[in-house]
Order: sequence, then C-alpha cells, then structure tokens
Amino acid sequence: MKKGKLIVFEGLDGTGKTTQIKRLAEELRRRGETVFVTAEPTDLPSGQLLRRVLSGEVPGTPWATAALFLSDRIRHCTDPDNGMAKHLAAGETVITDRYYFSTFAYQGCETDLQWTMDMHYRCPELLRPDLVLFLTMPPEKCMERITANRPAEAIEIYENTAALTRISRQFDIVFALLKEKENIVYINADGTIDEVAARIKAAL
Repeated sequence: MKKGKLIVFEGLDGTGKTTQIKRLAEELRRRGETVFVTAEPTDLPSGQLLRRVLSGEVPGTPWATAALFLSDRIRHCTDPDNGMAKHLAAGETVITDRYYFSTFAYQGCETDLQWTMDMHYRCPELLRPDLVLFLTMPPEKCMERITANRPAEAIEIYENTAALTRISRQFDIVFALLKEKENIVYINADGTIDEVAARIKAAL
C-alpha cells in the first residue's frame, strides 16, 4: 500500500490555520483521498497538561515546556490507536495543525534554539513532514482576530502583540536555517478565505 503524506500547517495564532485545514481536507476528500486531521497539543494526557501550561493554569518554564512538547509529539506520532504513523501507513493524507516548528519558534526563542532542534531531529520516533505550509500575517492583525473571536479568559500566554512579533521573527530564523532540510512554502494568509485557500491549492 502506498504510504500517505504528512502536511503541516504552521503560523501565528490568528492566521486562520483551522479554517484552511478544514478547506484543504474537504478539497482532498473530493479528490478521493482519505484524510486524517489532527493538531498539537494532542488530546492525550501529555497534551492536556500542555494546554494547562499554555493557558497559565499550571506554571511552567520554557525548557520544561519544550521537553513536554517533545513527549507529546512522540505520542502524536506513535500512539497505537490514533497516531499519525498509523494513518500514514494506511495510505491516508495526514494534516496537522502545528508540529515541531512551533516549538522551535515559541520555546526556541526563550531557551536555546540549537538544543530545541537537536532533541527533535535526533529523536528517531518523530516523523518528517512532506510539506510545511507556513501561513503569514502581521502580528497586529493576528491579535485583532484573536481578541475579536475569543473571550479574554481564553487568551493564552503567548497571545499578545509583543510575543507574536517576537515569535514571527523567530519563525523566519528557523525556516531560514531549515530551507535545505524541509519542504517549506510561505502562504500569505492576509486575504479572504477563498483567496488563501487558492494560494494553498497552488502550493500543493
């Protein structure tokens, strides 16, 4: 059986990843593909703890958070019931909202980027994506979308303009370092849903 493809969506919160993932999954299913949509953090116990850390409910350090993301990511890949590897082996297209690039950008700018990258690339249980779609948008506009669509108590620790600006720059640093190693396509997410979906379709 032909192995499936792993497509990763990356970008700041507010760039519309969730909407575009849904649109892409619908498009691929119309073409006859079986599609599995997933996200990080996962719904597994490690992912649930991460969500509590990101919400500020549970205190955490950037170093511990980076390591916890790796632990959750390993389970995301290898879980015997619903891991990404299982779906890929079945020939499905897997689309994930965030992957290790987010850890490089978010925790990598608060810890040591090389350490963060090394512990991921040296982990044999992690899957390498076939395509990374990086949705770009000015941090100020991302923050406008976040505050317009979410109550104040649902805003996470990285969701403020200063943090988003810093992380946006870090994403650029990360992808510049990985341009020969990963298949990364920048997608301008500042447009209508249909316009952005067309850009993604063209990238595929």
